[in-house]
Amino acid sequence: MSHSLGVRQAQKQKTRQALLDAALGLLEEQSLSSLGLREVTRMVGIAPTAFYRHFRDMGELGVALVEEALGSLHAMVRAILAEQDGAEERIDRTVAVVERHVRRYPLHIRFVARERHGGVRAVRQAIADEMDRFAEEVAAALKSQPVSEGWRDDDVRMLAELYVDRLVTTAAALLDADADGVEGAAEQVVQVARRQLRLISIGRRHWREEGRGSSGGKSGA
Repeated sequence: MSHSLGVRQAQKQKTRQALLDAALGLLEEQSLSSLGLREVTRMVGIAPTAFYRHFRDMGELGVALVEEALGSLHAMVRAILAEQDGAEERIDRTVAVVERHVRRYPLHIRFVARERHGGVRAVRQAIADEMDRFAEEVAAALKSQPVSEGWRDDDVRMLAELYVDRLVTTAAALLDADADGVEGAAEQVVQVARRQLRLISIGRRHWREEGRGSSGGKSGA
């Protein structure tokens, strides 16, 4: 009996993933709010009623796509920020990680870029929550660096949000550059991202605020 349950569970997971993949393909050309449940189930080859064995509605499917799109990126960027190499090396590796992620998961990134301000509230909230968690993780990594000694927690969080915003913007810009097909456009996006992050890094080293000592002269990402 346990073997039969295992087979059924594996098949259910396979169908669930097929629904996610089908929806993602359809969302390349439209928004989630305009995507019909029947369109997705037709592509998978199941009855529309079978959809509800896997998701409550299209919003829940969209939330699952958000988790697929952003979940793996957190750990990769956090690990780079935790390294003790120089600021420029960390910046270069962070931008490279984002570029590889876009190349590997272009449909996921396009979905997040479109739905971040889209019409499905549950998905907008899921993206906002992922961005918030991303910022918390980056803030924890930044807080552990010597250059952050004496910083207020809200200042570290503000810095983390600047990094996260730049990375998300860079991912969307890379997608647009690929879509435009202009030679050298993607490399230009990468170079601009590196310069922007270096500018943030310089500002970090010279940040001053009443009630907080100077952190100038130290190096950080």
